[in-house]
Amino acid sequence: MAKGRIRARLRRSNLYTFACIRSHGGEREEPHQFQGPGFSRIVYCNEPIRHVKKPIKYCSNYISTTKYNIITFLPKAIFEQFRRVANLYFLLAACLAVIGFSPFSQWSIVAPLAFVVGLSMAKEAVEDWRRFIQDMKVNMRKARVHKGDGVFGPKPWMKLRVGDVVKLEKDKFFPADLLLVSSSYEDGICYVETMNLDGETNLKVKRALEVTLPLDDDINFKDFTGKILCEDPNPNLYTFVGNVEYDRQVYPLDPSQILLRDSKLRNTAYVYGVVIFTGHDSKVMQNRTPSPSKRSRIEKQMDKIIYVLFSLLMLISLISSFGFAVKTRFQMPRWWYMQPYNKSSPYDRNKPLWSKIQASLYDHNKPFSSGFYHWLTALILYGYLIPISLYVSIEVVKVLQAMFINKDIHMYDEETETCAQARTSNLNEELGQVDTILSDKTGTLTCNQMDFLKCSIAGMAYGTRSSEVELAAMRQMALNLDGQDSELTHKSGEHISKIELETVATCEEEQYQKPLIKGFSFEDNRIMHGNWLKEPNVDVILLFFRILAVCHTAIPETNEETGGFTYEAESPDEGAFLVAAREFGLEFCKRTQSTIFVRERDPYSKEPIQREYKILNLLDFTSKRKRMSVIVRDEDGQLLLLCKGADSIIFDRLSKNGRMYEEATTKHLKDYGEAGLRTLALAYRKLEEAEYSAWNNEFIKAKTSIGGDREAMLERVSDQMEKDLILVGATAVEDKLQKGVPQCIDKLAQAGLKIWVLTGDKLETAINIGLAVKDNIVTQITNASRMIKLEKDPHAAFALIIDGKTLAYALEDDLKHQFLNLAIDCASVICCRVSPKQKALVTRLVKQGTGKMTLAIGDGANDVGMIQEADVGVGISGVEGMQAVMASDFAIAQFRFLERLLLVHGHWCYKRIAQMICYFIYKNIAFGLTLFYFEAFAGFSGQSAYEDPYMLLFNVVLTSLPVISLGVFEQDVSAEICLQFPALYQQGPKNLFFNWYKIFGWIGNGLYTSIMIFFLNIIFFYIQPFRSSGQTADMSAVGTTMFTCIIWAVNCQIALTMTHFTWIQHLFIWGSVATWYLFLLVYGMMSPVYSANGFQLLVEALAPAPLYWCATLIVTLSCNFPYLAHISFERCFHPMDHHIIQEMKYYKKDVKDSHMWTRERSKARQETKIGFTARVDAKIRQLREKLTKKYSSLPSQVILPPS
Repeated sequence: MAKGRIRARLRRSNLYTFACIRSHGGEREEPHQFQGPGFSRIVYCNEPIRHVKKPIKYCSNYISTTKYNIITFLPKAIFEQFRRVANLYFLLAACLAVIGFSPFSQWSIVAPLAFVVGLSMAKEAVEDWRRFIQDMKVNMRKARVHKGDGVFGPKPWMKLRVGDVVKLEKDKFFPADLLLVSSSYEDGICYVETMNLDGETNLKVKRALEVTLPLDDDINFKDFTGKILCEDPNPNLYTFVGNVEYDRQVYPLDPSQILLRDSKLRNTAYVYGVVIFTGHDSKVMQNRTPSPSKRSRIEKQMDKIIYVLFSLLMLISLISSFGFAVKTRFQMPRWWYMQPYNKSSPYDRNKPLWSKIQASLYDHNKPFSSGFYHWLTALILYGYLIPISLYVSIEVVKVLQAMFINKDIHMYDEETETCAQARTSNLNEELGQVDTILSDKTGTLTCNQMDFLKCSIAGMAYGTRSSEVELAAMRQMALNLDGQDSELTHKSGEHISKIELETVATCEEEQYQKPLIKGFSFEDNRIMHGNWLKEPNVDVILLFFRILAVCHTAIPETNEETGGFTYEAESPDEGAFLVAAREFGLEFCKRTQSTIFVRERDPYSKEPIQREYKILNLLDFTSKRKRMSVIVRDEDGQLLLLCKGADSIIFDRLSKNGRMYEEATTKHLKDYGEAGLRTLALAYRKLEEAEYSAWNNEFIKAKTSIGGDREAMLERVSDQMEKDLILVGATAVEDKLQKGVPQCIDKLAQAGLKIWVLTGDKLETAINIGLAVKDNIVTQITNASRMIKLEKDPHAAFALIIDGKTLAYALEDDLKHQFLNLAIDCASVICCRVSPKQKALVTRLVKQGTGKMTLAIGDGANDVGMIQEADVGVGISGVEGMQAVMASDFAIAQFRFLERLLLVHGHWCYKRIAQMICYFIYKNIAFGLTLFYFEAFAGFSGQSAYEDPYMLLFNVVLTSLPVISLGVFEQDVSAEICLQFPALYQQGPKNLFFNWYKIFGWIGNGLYTSIMIFFLNIIFFYIQPFRSSGQTADMSAVGTTMFTCIIWAVNCQIALTMTHFTWIQHLFIWGSVATWYLFLLVYGMMSPVYSANGFQLLVEALAPAPLYWCATLIVTLSCNFPYLAHISFERCFHPMDHHIIQEMKYYKKDVKDSHMWTRERSKARQETKIGFTARVDAKIRQLREKLTKKYSSLPSQVILPPS
């Protein structure tokens, strides 16, 4: 918009009644009187240099969403690591090892702990660095700032200071909280989109003070100064109290002069503003909470498992120490050859402490001391029961899983060239356990585009195109009938209905292939192309079109490319109505201060005729009024009130003579609502001159009044005029969701996820809580809960609708649980006009009240608190604001990608991590308990059965890669199957793979494996000759054979656990086994100084002995046979969902028996009362009823059997 053109022709403030109130009586409002704390902020306009020293030095405009900084990283990261119980245990073990209690070398204990903690901290640092980079992208955005002498130049956002004068141009974001000084409009009006703050698409009207309107050009700021005294930083988005001192006068400030950070300038060429709040003082940042430290529930449950394993460790250590104490007390005196005790050493004060402890270790006179010292040694010896390497493996696996999420081509948005991003890999498995999704609406679900699709005029329905819901219902019903052909062959009526449905659906789809006009998908030749003249009630139809063309606040702009007009409207609904009016033949083409010009196409000559409508008053739309009216004088001098609004509001204001079309229109509105369309009713009223004149005097008096009751007076006077209306018709527009959103919500609902969304859809059954009085709220909640319990219709769907003011009461401690119980019983929960903090509180209530996993998804700064509070936060990238992304755990470009993120990656990650942890517990118990058995067998001496290198290699090399491949590559079913059978997702929320039954089952499996490995080997080697010359096996041979059996058993076990193999899994599993033999060979070839008892062990002792190979084979089979039997029994007699699908895919039922495959797919969805499927099912029920009525009137046909 050119500045001069707009400023010369239009004072926009005169158009508004409620949105932009300014007194016209020439009286100046009194400045605010501040009392008490909270109003200490002083801002010197255009003098930022004065804010560099205290006490008026304020924070910079730099923002940070990172968890750490240079100072806090080390302490906070270390704290995070030692929140893990296993790490605490190994810290204790490392301390004991340093003292000297360890049976192993000190470094064998300290090095793994340092490696685990260091690697985890490095990962945290890398992920936080990425957050820092995204923060800097925002901080380095440029804004034009006054540098002096009336010159404006670019400056990064992060360097803005309180008091700076900033110039913002159209479609730019505000870099800080600003005081509006002037705009490109003559009267200081500007339009602001606050979608990032409150999710609303309607543009907000802001106005500058009249005294600052002359500051309308760069040069005018050369000598500009002023002083602002206002409230301190606070999170209240909708309030502001302050005064500005300018030109020796003091003027009051209110929220209509404040431009909030992260909102966007729209429909205005430019504005000037003074920075009031910067950085974390700004209201949007005040609504943020510090970046939380989130831990997954599986990781928390791992701590409980560690407690169980630690209890087991304590138990066997106590058994070992008790056995050692008994041995020391009763048998040590007879073991004279060991010379364990020197009487003088405990009393020799020159000896170091450890020498005294060693002397006391075998003192038969102090069995309790001996037992205690041995207990400390046993805690370290059996430490392999506590899987410290599990944490490292999980960290590696989660990073690799995050890489696969980031590289998923199916979650790549070509339009914005944006990939999915796992901003933290700690919560991958949480994606597979989500129970409730809390979603923002605007920008997240909708693309802020309305399409005019149907209308009802004079009781007649127009518009032949079907909505997405209707099309899907017809296709689904045709599919269902196709599957029932065998049952319906004797019913010719049913067969005809199927053909009709398929034909209609196909025709509709062909129509949609035609090029459409943006905002206009209407199709009906009865009123298109001037044919409406042939319809009855021509005058009513023309009035309907005129209401669309005149009743609005939009501005026309000439499109230089096409020569036509585009409309800058406050809401997408208005834009769609104007496009519809143009296509019907009435084109809104010009607007002046008090006049609207409409170019009407003459239906006979086809020539345009420009008609003029004088705008006398405009009663604009607000969320409270739910209607908009204009009072106009047409070319014939007739006074008309034209009104559009919610049907419930309009119908209440109809006159007795104006209800002629009410019954038919109500039926059409119900049909439109069931088709998923947004509706408005249109009405009018003819006015007499005397009546209007008297009313206008009252209206002007109310509009120019001063005081807190001005808005109430305006509302009362408006109500006096907006009555006795005559109904004209209704509109139905389709709220265009983002690509794939209906299918995504539908699939998520079928997966059993509860979805709380902010939506404007018309609902068949709604529980409205709208009175902000606490006693009334309690009564309404009680009555609503009773209503749901008494409802007998199984298809009834209740929705809970609540606004922000009422929600403040509902979230109080004595009421929030009743509110939550009611919300849980409803199919949908709609929270309107809620603040960012309330979104976070609702999320916290759901998370803590239900104990279930929550996921929050949004795209704006108003969603940050909700995203951070939820167990999993997802930000929408690829849109203008990045605040939600910077606060999120995962970022996707479109809402539709949430389907794949949860149903595919979430499902896989949960099962992979769960199986990986269970397997890790199994293998560590199988390995660790053999040490206990051997120590008991060796007289509780603390002797390990295995060489130190074996112990180090077990978790690091020989069993690590297979378990990582399990965590990264395992798939119970493919991605396509996950999407086709959404009910599979419920395995995660039900926690079928990581419950205590499964965990103790794997612990039992590990216990059984350890018993078989130790005792079978002892039986094989105890008295049998091992070599051909007759010698029996020594400790090295037995220990190495046992270790070989462990390697084979645990690797075969993981092979049985996997259901999806690639060459990588085979390489890792069988390569690990081969690596063990290769290590034995190389280790045995080393000098005895290094290999000790392992020198030439494989070549000379084990490999030539048939007993070694036989023992390995028998023990491995014995260890894995019970698990093989268990999974075979489970698949045959108690199969899980994925077992059945695996078998169907194996036998190619999806190709050979498509009917069976389709039937099973239809079963594999949770029953839902929300989303696309719920609407489709409701529409199918309606179509069935219509078809039944249609064909019940036909004579029944009798089919005679063949003679």
